[in-house]
Order: sequence, then structure tokens, then C-alpha cells
Amino acid sequence: MNPVAEPPQKSHPSHLSKETRRRHDREIIALAVPAFGALVAEPLFVMVDSAVVGHLGTPQLAGLGVAAALLTTAVNIFVFLAYATTAAVARRVGAGDLPGAIRQGMDGIWLALLLGVAVIALVVPTAPALVGLFGASDTAAPFAVTYLRISAFGIPAMLAVLAATGVLRGLQDTRTPLYVALGGFTANAGLNAALVYGAGLGIAGSAWGTVIAQNAMAVVYLYVVVRGARRHGASLRPDAAGIRACAQAGVPLLIRTLSLRAVLLIATAVAAGLGDTEIAAHQITLTVWSLLAFALDAIAIAGQAIIGRYLGADDPAGARAACRRMVQWGIASGVLLGLLVVASRPLIATLFTSDPSVRSALMPVLLVVAVSQPVSGIVFILDGVLMGAGDGPYLAWSMLATLAVFAPVALAVPALGGGLTALWWAMTLMMLTRLVALQLRARSGRWIVTGAVRA
Repeated sequence: MNPVAEPPQKSHPSHLSKETRRRHDREIIALAVPAFGALVAEPLFVMVDSAVVGHLGTPQLAGLGVAAALLTTAVNIFVFLAYATTAAVARRVGAGDLPGAIRQGMDGIWLALLLGVAVIALVVPTAPALVGLFGASDTAAPFAVTYLRISAFGIPAMLAVLAATGVLRGLQDTRTPLYVALGGFTANAGLNAALVYGAGLGIAGSAWGTVIAQNAMAVVYLYVVVRGARRHGASLRPDAAGIRACAQAGVPLLIRTLSLRAVLLIATAVAAGLGDTEIAAHQITLTVWSLLAFALDAIAIAGQAIIGRYLGADDPAGARAACRRMVQWGIASGVLLGLLVVASRPLIATLFTSDPSVRSALMPVLLVVAVSQPVSGIVFILDGVLMGAGDGPYLAWSMLATLAVFAPVALAVPALGGGLTALWWAMTLMMLTRLVALQLRARSGRWIVTGAVRA
């Protein structure tokens, strides 16, 4: 490993030749477009379940909503399995060590399976208590417990999919995850319909259909990874030291993820306290914001893979150049997305609600979201760059600092007489705080540590 002390050059298009920009653009597009498709396909699982279960009755749908929220939280907490694995594998690829890259990926997959088994052991016996924490009604709670207990058996597969996705991204392959996600979505839709209605299993059928689809996805991923391991002579056996190293690398990213989740929970709690109209408009806004995040996150995923590869290849200049170009992509994408939100505000309001009061509350908030998109574009890109560099500890501390800034401001909104628009300005402050922290790190050059492994 060779830490590079000097700061990176200032981001300016003139520092990149036309051919270099084109080369980076081709790489970014090749990785980001399939990544975006895979990211969008993932939430469709819950949408399919909701559409199928919704016809069984309101209690069943309410139970699904509670269980799905718990499952989504449980899986999202471990998203570091994808992020950390991508960075570690990409470094090995850059260093020309494909057997080591796949070995590193297998360590991540073994960690995912171990965590998945632990989550099953926790969720199955405590399902009634967990559902109770969400305040499910007496009629909805039994359905929530049923769905949660069955779906828990799909969690190891879901976590293995996260880790295996990280392996393939690190290997510069985002197409396979897209194909697997689309196949999983299609299988889930067919299985749900067959088991819920054809077999008459009700909400349990929906849960089993999702579990089967998730395990099938994991099998496909494992087949691809195992085939690569055999081709390059990489060991498939669990390695205690390697698994422990993966866990240690993931802890800072876990802290980062939990801090971000805390931001979103605080914002939702504040919006709920503002009234029914405000929380409804907030949920719509959060849905739009999340969809925009998918587009920006796709470029960030490309950044994780590309930056890790350059640093593994002992090419700090290439890492800097790639970072500059991706930041330019982030700014341009943010501006474009912001303009799209401004232009589509009436359509968004009409699509999501027929309540005039909710529409009225929604329109100014969407303007705030639109204005913040260029900032979000830079934040997502630099977040991905630092993840690709394995700079997890800094990401953890900076996100904790961001939470410390955001929480008192957001909680003060109702006390100061502010409404939903003020709350979303607080969300924009959160993104600006992240921007400052990430930009300072990017300019310092301390994230640039080359070598096949970052100590």
C-alpha cells in the first residue's frame, strides 16, 4: 500500500483530454446503466407482493406492509455486504489478482450467509414482538407474523445476493445482476399468483413465493461466482481470517447506513407530527426522492468499481481523473433530474393523490427536492468514490456528524412553526453537510491509498 499524500488536482474539464473523458464516459455508462436497472427491479418485489396480497383484503395488506417494512430494514442494514465487497474485489482486479478477487468475494458471501442465519434465529421467535412494535392492529398482526416468519427464511439468500452483487460489480460486471434481478422479479410475480390464488395459500403463499424467488437468485449468483472460482483456481472454503476482515471492513459502512436511516426516520417522525396532510405529502416526496437516488446511486456504484480498480492497479492519477469525471456526471445528472422534477410536478401530484390539500402541500416541497438535486449528484458520487477507495471510517464519522447537524434542526421545525417545506429544507441542509464533509476528504487526497488491499 502506498498512501498518496499530495492533494488531488482541482476538478476542471481541461485537466482531462477528450479521449480520456470518452474512455471514462464509456466505462461509467457500461456500469451505471445496468446497475440502475437492477436497483429499480429490487423494490418491485414488494410492489408485486402488495398487488397480489391487496386483493385478499385490507388486514392482509396491512400485515404485509408491517412485515415488509421490518424485512426491508433488516436487509438494508447489511447493504455494506455489497459496498465493501465491491471495493475489495475491485482492488484485487486492478492489481491483476483475479483468484484473490474471487477469494475475497467468497469471504463476503460466507459472511452474508452467517449473518442471514443469525437474523433467522432472531426474527422467527420474536416475530410477534417485532410486529407489535410497529403497532399493527389485532386483525393485521397475525398476517404480519405469518409473512415475517416465512420470509425470514429468504434473508440468507437476500444477503448472499447483496454480497455476490458486490463481487460482480468489483469484477466490473453490472449486467449479470440486472439479468438476475429481472429474472427474480418475473419468477416472484408468477409464484405469488400461483401460490396465493392457485394453491389457495393466502398471504403465506406470497411469502413462500418470494422466498423461493430469492433463493433461486442466490443459486444463480453462486453458480456464476463458483464457476469463476474454479476457472481461476480460487478456494471456495470459508476462511475465518478473511470473513473476519470482511466484517471489520463492513462495520464503518454499517454505522454510515444506520446514521442515514436515522435521518430518514427522524424526518418521517417530524412529518407525522405535522398532520395527516403533511405526512401524506412527505411520503410521496420521499418516494420521488428515493427514485432519484436510484439514478444517482447507479453512477456511484460505477464509481465504487472503477476507483477500486485504479487504486488496486497502483494508478492514483487514474483514480483522480475518474473521480473528476464522475463528479461532472453527478452535477449534470443532478441538474437534469432537478429540471425533470420541476417540469413533472403537476403529473407527480396527480399520479400519487387526488386530495387537493395534499397536492397543495406537495408542490413547494418538490421544488425544494429539485433545487437540491445537483448537490445530491455530487454527494452520491463522492460517497461512491470513497467507498471504492475503502475509506469507510471517514464515511462513518462524517455521516454521524451529519446526523448531529440534521437532528436538532429537523426537530426544531415544528417548534418554530415551520411546515413540510421547512422540513425538506432541513433535508437539503443534511445533503449540504454531507457535501462539505465529502468534498474536504476528496480534496485532501487521503482517500488515495493504492495496493491490492487497503490496510
